[in-house]
Amino acid sequence: MAGEYGLEDVEGVGPATAKKLREAGFATVEALAVATAFELSEATGIGYDVALKISQRARELVKINLVTADEVYRRRQLAQKITTGSKALDSLLGGGVETQAITELVGEFGTGKTQLCHTLSVTVQLPGDKGGLEADALFIDTEGTFRPERIVQIARRHGLEAEKALKNIVYARVYNSDHQVLLVDKAWEVCGDRNIRLIVVDSLTSLFRGEYLGREALALRQQRLNSHVHKLLKLAEALNLAVVVTNQVVANPGQFFGDPNKPAGGNVVAHACTYRVYLRRGKEKTRVAYMMDAPHLPYGEASFLIGEGGVYDAPGAG
Repeated sequence: MAGEYGLEDVEGVGPATAKKLREAGFATVEALAVATAFELSEATGIGYDVALKISQRARELVKINLVTADEVYRRRQLAQKITTGSKALDSLLGGGVETQAITELVGEFGTGKTQLCHTLSVTVQLPGDKGGLEADALFIDTEGTFRPERIVQIARRHGLEAEKALKNIVYARVYNSDHQVLLVDKAWEVCGDRNIRLIVVDSLTSLFRGEYLGREALALRQQRLNSHVHKLLKLAEALNLAVVVTNQVVANPGQFFGDPNKPAGGNVVAHACTYRVYLRRGKEKTRVAYMMDAPHLPYGEASFLIGEGGVYDAPGAG
């Protein structure tokens, strides 16, 4: 779907308007097609009515208006998978982390969320016959946990040249939620310039939780978080790339039986993420992944290990 047309192919977009759109981060027709008229108008200064016509014509060009189910099915066939490095975990995910979707990794600290993100940032670079997409990754780090040394180790395990693997990952360290939102807005341009097929946000909610404190700020936080995560979903669907986000857990004091932890972000995150995977520590240094929610996959679990080369199958798994 991505890359078939340029901005000037959209009726009503001339060179001057195209320049404004690119400067605002709307570098592709797909970006226009999934943007609201309000977003286009606010970002570029174009009048609302003009922006509305541009977005409508972009949608017509890339055919994302009313379609029959067979067309949806055809688009679904274009979705691809990225291996996690573990056959058991890949099986839980229906073959790996899927493009056109957001996969949320939920868990306490030390359960393997960031290590899985590091591994995927390497495995996306692998050829198709080894579970990759021969593509680059964009890694948005909100907690300062990204380590290039891990990329080097994981790349060597998978037979990739370490220096090249590092160059194929676009990295951003962010310190506030405004910067996090801005980077996702600019991701359209970055993805247009490079062959990026994986976007990692580690973690999705931590900065929002740290900045919007108290009940009086809850509504505003959820509104901004809702807009942010839906922009990520637009990127995934329009550009046929995978989005992986990590999420923290919060304790539910009213929970007397079972696991007292629940994912942060509430229903806003729950409804927007396509696949929700809960991670916990298992026996003998294993990690256990549970499929919490998926549109078409069964609930289940898979055990895996984390080693020097990233994510591996646990003994007896797969």
